[in-house]
Amino acid sequence: MPPFLDKKQLNINRFYFFWMIAPDLPNHLEWLNAERRYALSDLRGKFILLDFWTYCCINCMHVLPELKRLEKAHPELVVIGVHSAKFHNEKALENIKQAVLRYDIEHPIIVDNDFLIWRTYGINAWPSFILIGPDGQIIGKASGEEIFDRMDAILKALGQKYQEAGILNMEPMHFALLKSAAGESFLRFPGKIEPDQKNGRIFISDSNHNRILAASPEGQILLIIGSGKQGSSDGSFSEASFLRPQGLAYDVKRDCLYIADTENHLIRRADLGTRTVTTALGSGRKGFPPESGSGPSRDMDLNSPWDLAIIGDLLYIAMAGDHQIWRMSLDTLDGEVCAGTGQEDIIDGPVQKAALAQPSGLASDGRALYVADSEVSAIRMIEDDLVTSIIGRGLFDFGDADGPFAKARLQHPLGVLYHEGSLYIADSYNHKIKKADLSTRTIDTLIGNGRSGRMSNDPSRAGLREPNDIAFLDGRFYIADTNNHMIRVYDPVSRELSELNFGELAPAECAGTSQRQIDLKERSASLKAKGIRFKLVLPAGYHWNRDAVQHIDVTSRASAVGILPLVREDDFSYLIPLKISSPVRTALMIGVVAYFCSEKGLCYSEAYEFNLPLAVSEGGPEKIDVIYEIIPQEGSSD
Repeated sequence: MPPFLDKKQLNINRFYFFWMIAPDLPNHLEWLNAERRYALSDLRGKFILLDFWTYCCINCMHVLPELKRLEKAHPELVVIGVHSAKFHNEKALENIKQAVLRYDIEHPIIVDNDFLIWRTYGINAWPSFILIGPDGQIIGKASGEEIFDRMDAILKALGQKYQEAGILNMEPMHFALLKSAAGESFLRFPGKIEPDQKNGRIFISDSNHNRILAASPEGQILLIIGSGKQGSSDGSFSEASFLRPQGLAYDVKRDCLYIADTENHLIRRADLGTRTVTTALGSGRKGFPPESGSGPSRDMDLNSPWDLAIIGDLLYIAMAGDHQIWRMSLDTLDGEVCAGTGQEDIIDGPVQKAALAQPSGLASDGRALYVADSEVSAIRMIEDDLVTSIIGRGLFDFGDADGPFAKARLQHPLGVLYHEGSLYIADSYNHKIKKADLSTRTIDTLIGNGRSGRMSNDPSRAGLREPNDIAFLDGRFYIADTNNHMIRVYDPVSRELSELNFGELAPAECAGTSQRQIDLKERSASLKAKGIRFKLVLPAGYHWNRDAVQHIDVTSRASAVGILPLVREDDFSYLIPLKISSPVRTALMIGVVAYFCSEKGLCYSEAYEFNLPLAVSEGGPEKIDVIYEIIPQEGSSD
């Protein structure tokens, strides 16, 4: 221990101090969110916090905002995530990349699939932390949530001593983040889908755009709930804000949509009549699992509500963070624990003694409640105050096996649907949709080849990427293909799988949004042209609102010109990649919702529909630039 440090003065609970030289990091492992591999010696002068995590783990998700707060509060700190996978699927590099993007992780990640760093540092649980001092010595170890207060106190106590000793580097470090090269898409990690059978529409939690969409079965956007900003504000549909919402439940009796505002730890209520959002349940504080009891709606602390289901006048809540099922009265909005002690396990029996493990999906046949219990790769049933397991055995017992329920295996399922005597399961980490027949007690793969992908309309050959949910409306199944950022549609009659192509946004549903139809001048393009660079610019006195999510959607009127996934280059500069098969004269339709502010402090959102004529020939130019200046509330020029 350095001579200037007194261990007795550091009275920090749940942190175990010991000083020894930190073993270096293996130099052959893959790094993400970094331009190169680092050795500990490269970071000498910095505090280093190793965060041992795996992306399925709800507790690991909870500490990510705390780590971000630590990094902002302490520029002398470098956080390095050490990803040590629990499930087979979590070892795939691309899947880890998607998790980094989904949770907006801004520190480097080391892929430790073989648990090399894990064993070297004596780790035995997720999440765990090792703090290394600026001199390269291990200061101590911690585990569990609520990490900010512990680390903040230690860094404040020791930082001044190291600085006085002249061995502390206070300059913040910057890394090459994955999100800086990530493209845009109309949906961003869509979570859950809820059908409205009465009105023939589906609701979609567009989780990483912090909004809820209502769409027709053909993909026309009917309604947008949420401004797109991260927050927890109530108000009109255009003013309300969410933070990565997941589960949805439509109350046809009251014409309301209930929303699991997951990372705000709230249940929100969207009144479809008044078009307003209010908070129905939750204080906004992340709570710890109570064994029983009830309370007024706004006084209860929730913990990552992940899915919702309505039975009668009760709203059931999959409380993933508490490993419990809760319920709320739709009349009084009072909440209570329904099942689970809070212990993370697979224990059947009376609801007061049963244990669940990160319940993430709910469905009902009107009487029983079915639960996708993700961390035990199980499907559970709650009926007559008893919890029973239909499929699943233990926390580390998972796989991909069809057949009789007793032998069947799943891998971290997140969604479940009851339909005509069967359960349809989003077997997320197997990249499949499975059908479990409750009468024959057998399960079969319905969609997916078991590999992560997005190609093929043949259900048996199709690739999915961690599907989160499945819903049924008007004879077709709708699938939240989360890491593909799309909704897939399965027709059980034709046995065809397709993508739901969304029409243009409904600008009238966006806050303060005025729509403009704009005809651009015709552009010429060569058959060899790879894309169009489309850029919106603002006049002097305005700047882009970086707290909002800019939206762009491009469609082609001719099959000879295909649109590939867009690539965002700057605030509102996009490369629209083209796949051209033959000469054609056509038009591209570019739908945009742009968010910007004036120097006077006023902020705007305006919607545009650009009609871009395009003449493709063998002799046309290969480089096409389209630049358009927005003139707020007045008019524009091409």
